[in-house]
This record gives sequence, structure tokens and C-alpha cells, in this order.
Amino acid sequence: MSGTMRLDRLLANMGYGSRRDIQQLVRHRCVVLDGAEVTNAEMRLAVGPDLVARMQVNGVALDPPPGLAIMLHKPLGTTCSHKEAGALVYDLLPTRWRTRDPAISTVGRLDKETSGLLLMTDDGGLLHRIISPKKHVSKRYLATLARPLEGHETARFASGELMLEGEDKPLLPARLEPLSERQAWLTITEGRYHQVRRMFAAIGNHVEALHRDRVGGLDLPSDLEPGGFRLMSAADIAAVFAGSPA
Repeated sequence: MSGTMRLDRLLANMGYGSRRDIQQLVRHRCVVLDGAEVTNAEMRLAVGPDLVARMQVNGVALDPPPGLAIMLHKPLGTTCSHKEAGALVYDLLPTRWRTRDPAISTVGRLDKETSGLLLMTDDGGLLHRIISPKKHVSKRYLATLARPLEGHETARFASGELMLEGEDKPLLPARLEPLSERQAWLTITEGRYHQVRRMFAAIGNHVEALHRDRVGGLDLPSDLEPGGFRLMSAADIAAVFAGSPA
């Protein structure tokens, strides 16, 4: 996000409370900018990533302003939804972030029983760039199967002719890399509903476990534990589009 915004509106949009709450924070000298206590809740300020280093609220560095992107290690049993019952991926983020405006959304989805790299952002432009069919951003999954591979699967997936049940358009070519009889990497460039599970079902197999470790050229960090998240750098975002068409 660029441009300027009133302080009370910015902090309210970031989940710090209502505008009245922000006015109270300012009145009690709880907002500090560039080392000085803020005294005017209606002051306008430039909104950019540098605010994290320049501003503190209640003695704590400001949350990332709008335009943030997150990589999260989605654990099993969590859902990429705001509405479903049970554990949600949004519950893994700071509570205040649930009321941000613009809201944080997942970039695509992983189903409840799939773990791994999930991207989240409040930047609608970035979200649509990543999921756009024109970008062909790849996703790599580690699939553990119920039955042994038979040897024909790599060619079937790469053919560009595989059809999913209930659909009339074949899948784009996908890359299968067998690791053992019942385990393989699968890299796809589409995002159809439950695509990986349905691909294996289409060739008579069943996915017992599924984990995504890569989106585009961005790998899930080895030190990011299930349930953990971190902010994405400009280099991380660039890595997502590495190798995709301009």
C-alpha cells in the first residue's frame, strides 16, 4: 500500500480497535512514531513497510501494514475457511489480524487433510497474480498412496490428456517423480478442486497422505514448524514466480 492515511483509521483497519480506541491510545501516549509520542490521532502519515521499524503501539513494534504476505506451514486438521467449524488456519495468526481491513485471505486452499506450504495475503493483486491460470505457478506435493505405482502413471500425468471425473476439459501436463512404490512427488500448474487426490483416483489409486512443499520456486522452510508462519520478503515473493511466464 502507498499514499497517506489518518493514523486512527490505519490502526483501526489493522485490528488495534475502533477509531475511538485508537484515540484513547494516543491520549494515553501509547503510540510512538520515530521515537516521539504521537499526540494527534488524526495525523496523516505515509503508509509503507518502514512503519514497522518506526512505530510502536503499547511498546510493541507495529504489525505489518496492509500489503503483507505470509508463508504458513499448514498443519493437518486445519481448514482454509472463515466459516467452517473446527480449527481454521486463521486461528494460527495473531488474534488482532482477524479483523484487519483489507482482510487476510489464503492464496488458494489446501484441504483439511493436506499439510504444507500455504500462502496468505491481504494484497488482492498479489493473490490474483499467483492463482492466475496465465501465470502457471507450479505447486509440488508429496503424495503417499494406498497402492503401489504401476509404472504408467508418469506418462499418463504428463500427457495432457488425463480427465477428472465430472469434468470435460483435460488436465494440463503434470510431472510425477516416483520415490518408492507408494510415494511420489507430483508437480501441477493448475488449481482444480481436490486436484491431486482426484488425479490419483482417475488412475485407480488413492491418496492416503498429502503434503505441499513448494509453490513456484518458493520452498517451505525446513525450520518452519507445523502451525508456524513468517512474513514473506520481496525475494520470497519473487521466488513464487520464478520460472513462470511473464
